[in-house]
Amino acid sequence: MRTQIKREFILLGVAIVALAFLSTPEVSSQATNWQQIPVPTLPAFHPPQPKRIQLSNGMVIFLQEDHELPLISATARIRGGSSNEPAAKVGLVDMFGEVWRTGGTKTQTGDQLDDFLEIRAAKVETGGGSDSTDVSLSCLKADFDDVFKVFVDLLQNPEFRADKLDLAQKQADDGISRRNDEVGGIASRESAKLAYGADNPYTRQPEYSTIAAITRQDLLDWHKTYVHPINIILGVSGDFDATAMEAKLRAAFESWPKGADAPHNEVQFHPAAPGYYLIPKGDVNQSSIHMLTLGTTRNNPDYYAISVFNEAFGGGFSSRLFNDIRTKRGLAYNVGGGIGSSFGHPGVQQFVAGTKSQTTIEAIQALDEDIDDLAKHPITDEEINHAKDAILNAFIFRLDSPDKVLAERMTYEFYGYPADWLDKFPVEVQKVTAADANRIAAKYVHRDQLAVLVVGNTKEFDKPLSSLGAVKEIDIKIPPPPGAKEDKAAKVTASNAEGKALAAKVVAAMGGEAKLATIKSVKAKITLTQKSPQGDFPMQMESTIVFPDHLHAEMHTPNGTITVVVTPDVAFLGLPNGQTQEWPDARKEETLEQIKRDPIFIGANVSDPNVFFQAGGIEKVGNVDARIVDVNAAGASIRWFVDPQTGHILKETYATLGQHGPAQGETDLDDWKSVNGLTVPMVRHNKQDGQDSSTSEYTTLEFNPVVDPKLFEKPAEKPVAQP
Repeated sequence: MRTQIKREFILLGVAIVALAFLSTPEVSSQATNWQQIPVPTLPAFHPPQPKRIQLSNGMVIFLQEDHELPLISATARIRGGSSNEPAAKVGLVDMFGEVWRTGGTKTQTGDQLDDFLEIRAAKVETGGGSDSTDVSLSCLKADFDDVFKVFVDLLQNPEFRADKLDLAQKQADDGISRRNDEVGGIASRESAKLAYGADNPYTRQPEYSTIAAITRQDLLDWHKTYVHPINIILGVSGDFDATAMEAKLRAAFESWPKGADAPHNEVQFHPAAPGYYLIPKGDVNQSSIHMLTLGTTRNNPDYYAISVFNEAFGGGFSSRLFNDIRTKRGLAYNVGGGIGSSFGHPGVQQFVAGTKSQTTIEAIQALDEDIDDLAKHPITDEEINHAKDAILNAFIFRLDSPDKVLAERMTYEFYGYPADWLDKFPVEVQKVTAADANRIAAKYVHRDQLAVLVVGNTKEFDKPLSSLGAVKEIDIKIPPPPGAKEDKAAKVTASNAEGKALAAKVVAAMGGEAKLATIKSVKAKITLTQKSPQGDFPMQMESTIVFPDHLHAEMHTPNGTITVVVTPDVAFLGLPNGQTQEWPDARKEETLEQIKRDPIFIGANVSDPNVFFQAGGIEKVGNVDARIVDVNAAGASIRWFVDPQTGHILKETYATLGQHGPAQGETDLDDWKSVNGLTVPMVRHNKQDGQDSSTSEYTTLEFNPVVDPKLFEKPAEKPVAQP
């Protein structure tokens, strides 16, 4: 079968060679321009179609033979996805798709399945999406029977072991903590919310609370509700005889009870009102601009004309948007867009540009002009011909393998589209005229109906976004995990007498307020030992802090030196290869708070009217009845556990950012020693959420060293070596 598809490609290649031949001087000597050269018609492309079978229990099976390689692959697609999960447990389908495989079956753990499959170079995987979940396999033909048994067992008898759910939840929390790191991810997520509505099932995002709410029973219940033959489409492709494979599949699945149809929920779409929406992100130098509203579905009769319009206006290197905004004006490194469409629900109509911060408003105005210009200067015949050529020349690559043909047919089956839906595509595209495309523009594209989302560094914009109209700022802060310990120090807005007295004792034990007030900077050499289940990983570190808000640190790792620089203006990692990586705003703010939480800074500012100390109880730390003091150091909150006899801080607790997002930090301060007139802790044992995370042992401390301001400047990046 793959050979047959190759023959189709050969015919296409012959046509292309013929076109090249006709373009030679001998053939085209009488042509005055390239448009007069005759272009041969591309041959019709008819890839072999899979065989469709429907079992008595409703399961639909597609069989696609392909004898080029001794391989077999299969995918079972099951109706029901994240758009069906309850709002209180968003992320359920992600957990289901992950733990379905890692949790194993009733007879084998996921780890045992790993070993079984690894020695056969085979895969059985599971996953979840917005409308469906799936189980797939891939293996050598000779191993199919053994691997297929695992596939069936996992499909019908998953165990969803609790330890694997716990691991998946931790990984999900890690993803949540990082979701605001990249501009592209933020813009994509928030633009979908504007197009569909923030509470739409296709745009809801998991939070710490919704992930924590998911239980093993939820996964079992989901499987019981959705995984039935009536909801399954199974596609098999590879080196097999279709008749024999059909018999094997019937033997495996025909007796499986039909089950109930998957629950169906009516989804409402509520696009945001037209206007300007802003997400400030101070750690970037480029803006992501999205103009958007609700799109359409692929069963829309206008779909083919929409496809051609999209290509002509914003689809590629020859599109109108690209030629004007990038090529002519030089305002964008990427620009494009169109009227989006999806199979099962509306897509998003959006026009997107990425530009440097200093041309943000100019780029928005350029998009405005090009959209408005559609009425004044309609799409031309030449633009339409270019667009159709681009679409049709790329079309064949959607079906250049049996696997792709099978995947297309399964998609049409899943969403209820005609089996020959894609076969009509080239014919219908060829029929589209300039008049059709301009009708589409007039019908669907209206600048005054678009919401405009901008993600970028507002301090560097050429003009304020508000110069274009009223602006609504979107809050993308990540809610903390459920059950996170309340940060009571954040509520401290006044000192009590006992709190001030204990703070005075701490300051006196460290060397006195007058001495502390002279400390403007600290340079330290530290042995930092990171702790993990895999063991301890020590490294040498040098840090320079200039109070109240500058940090420069160098960590010497086996792979080279990593530099961390944080100031109110910049926050980045300097990597061993000379490149830099921006730090997320949340990580930057956390580091700036860490500086203010330093006992030296707090002691030096003990009399500042914006620094508060409030005593609030007693807690045992070791053998000491430590006094609790909540501290608010100019907005940075921390809780001290103070030895009332010595004045030493025995322990600190504080809100922090861990590997998996917000965490409760805890530090034991040990080995208090006198260094150049100050008494400070030389060893700090750190925990996050009750688990040991690191130990910092200070080997040298230098107060008020000479500090080069260039330490806190972002270096010019070294060019990346080309392969």
